[in-house]
Amino acid sequence: MWKLTRRLQPHINSTRWLVRNFRNGGAGDATGLYGFDHLKTAKGFQRFVADAIERSGELVSYISGMPSSPEIIKAMDEISDTVCCVVDSAELCRQTHPDREFVEEANKAAIEMNDYLHHLNTNHTLYAAVKKAEQDSNLLTKEASRTAHHLRMDFERGGIHLDPEKLDKVNNLTTNIFQLCREFSENIADDPGHVDIFPGSRIPRHLHHLLNPTYRSTSGGSRGSTRSAHKSKQKGFRINTDPRTVSSILQWTSDEEVRKMVYIQGNSVPHANHGVLEKLIAARHELSQMMGCNSYADIMVEPNLAKSPKVVTSFLQELSKTVKPKADEEFIAIRDFKREKCGNPSAELEPWDETYYTSMMKSSINDVDTAVVASYFPLPQCIEGLKVLVESLFGATFHTIPLAPGESWHPNVVKLSLHHPDEGDLGYLYLDLYSRKGKYPGCASFAIRGGRKISETEYQLPVIALVCNFSRACDSSIVKLNHSEVEVLFHEFGHALHSLLSRTDYQHFSGTRVALDLAEMPSNLFEYYAWDYRLLKRFARHYSTGETIPEKLVNSLQGARNMFAATEMQRQVFYALIDQMLFGEQPETARDVSHLVAELKRQHTSWNHVEGTHWYIRFSHLLNYGAGYYSYLYAKCFASTIWQSICEEDPLSLNTGTLLREKFFKHGGAKDPAELLTDLAGKEIISVHGEGIVPATTYLLNELRL
Repeated sequence: MWKLTRRLQPHINSTRWLVRNFRNGGAGDATGLYGFDHLKTAKGFQRFVADAIERSGELVSYISGMPSSPEIIKAMDEISDTVCCVVDSAELCRQTHPDREFVEEANKAAIEMNDYLHHLNTNHTLYAAVKKAEQDSNLLTKEASRTAHHLRMDFERGGIHLDPEKLDKVNNLTTNIFQLCREFSENIADDPGHVDIFPGSRIPRHLHHLLNPTYRSTSGGSRGSTRSAHKSKQKGFRINTDPRTVSSILQWTSDEEVRKMVYIQGNSVPHANHGVLEKLIAARHELSQMMGCNSYADIMVEPNLAKSPKVVTSFLQELSKTVKPKADEEFIAIRDFKREKCGNPSAELEPWDETYYTSMMKSSINDVDTAVVASYFPLPQCIEGLKVLVESLFGATFHTIPLAPGESWHPNVVKLSLHHPDEGDLGYLYLDLYSRKGKYPGCASFAIRGGRKISETEYQLPVIALVCNFSRACDSSIVKLNHSEVEVLFHEFGHALHSLLSRTDYQHFSGTRVALDLAEMPSNLFEYYAWDYRLLKRFARHYSTGETIPEKLVNSLQGARNMFAATEMQRQVFYALIDQMLFGEQPETARDVSHLVAELKRQHTSWNHVEGTHWYIRFSHLLNYGAGYYSYLYAKCFASTIWQSICEEDPLSLNTGTLLREKFFKHGGAKDPAELLTDLAGKEIISVHGEGIVPATTYLLNELRL
């Protein structure tokens, strides 16, 4: 029934638990982490969990009395809201809190709540109540009826209709899958791998701050002496091969041997995840068999626009075929550029060359100096850019508000309220944007609380945390973003806005709780704003002179943007096909995953597979997006169509923003996803493909000149 990505809501005394445990903060009285009074200490997670279970138990008892169908759905949604507040707070804490005790208690809370979710998912009384409500759809609003249907389907995807023995196996498998996903993630964090490079001069100076110095003994004769050799220490660098560091080394290091060593090591760890992934594939397949499905991909894709893995695979293969000729041309161009630069007309192009030479080609052809570009994007100015965008589109303003004592998890965290002059506050956004040791390594938008209607006069406002890992260069006191980081910031901001602008009755459908293959559309749409000079000129200013970013520089950036669009599209298709193959129908005899990945790379990209590398063992999208990674390509297609048909002509107008908000953002997942898309952009945005729906690719392919 309740997945960790879903949410739920109340009946008659529904606000009691919420009001007692959450405050909006402020500079006055002390509160707990994220405004939850329980979380004044790490141990408070134990009480947080206990109270959530107690309140949920009260609601289960209330539902078992079979109240009216509208009250059943309200109470079910409150159970979800109650449980998810704990789960989401624990996840954010686990990923970002610098205090180890808080992290450990959050881990325990997540595990305990996951166990409790299994208890709820197998409650036949709740299942019967939801079925009753669904049958009484004439008594419900459209959104309540949709909620009832989705809850019933979620129960059945959890196996509640199975006999007790099978259901017990399903629950054990679900718990096992949860633990395997956690183990996979922990292995990535614990074992990033490393390479020692000597001498240190082989690494560009501006990357030294990312690395750790290391030393080795060397032998040599004493100058001016015939005595035996003496030992001296040579300085080098230990390169931790986490993705961020690997990316920097591959982009900036001219020494091909260093790039090769870092590429191979970075794509070969953590070794422990080979076994974890095999177990995860097997467990998910066994789960699908227990549920009467052919594959785990069937389970994951069916609720979405695509409806079936066959539709997804057909879409991906067609896209692969379309981009291959242009991708082959791009490969030859990069190879020839390498041959020219290294003076070897027979040099072959290797995967560790791609980032280095494509970056050089973009810079030379378009006259783009990444350091110059970054000087126009100091992080505080980028935040101003987000504020300008929201005010222009939606007439709303972000205000920095004081954090109450105990509410924050780090001194760098900032809290904003999103305020509309006619509607009041729309929600709250925490910003945790600076890199630090032990923090979640990427960028993401974390929900803390979903929006929902409490009464005719009161609405529970959404609370979101936007987490990034931006760092300052060693020679600067100011954090300046390269343009790809600006794009990432706008991407995650799109997710945050989806939640903040949502106004659903039920938090089950709040914000990003939409069909998986629609969830990435808003984030991809907002990436376009990071490239549009009409917005950039309003906030992108030189960190020391205050000069507005020159339009010529932005034009150069845009010229570089799509230079290798087909290569990037191939890569995304390749990733999505691997995801489908790993969790699709399984052969009778066990497959060699490494061989499968190598074969798919040969079929669907222009690049060599490097024997001994296994990049997929730290491809964390296989966890939360298992059999759903294709969603990113769906989103790119949808976003391109919406940008060109709705936004591009006047991207900063209130008319554009009103259309986006009224036709899309405010509905969250409360409307059918195909209906949302066609209401916003017309019927040409999608096409029916057998039993499912695929996005129109025309706008995206034209945009990328493919």
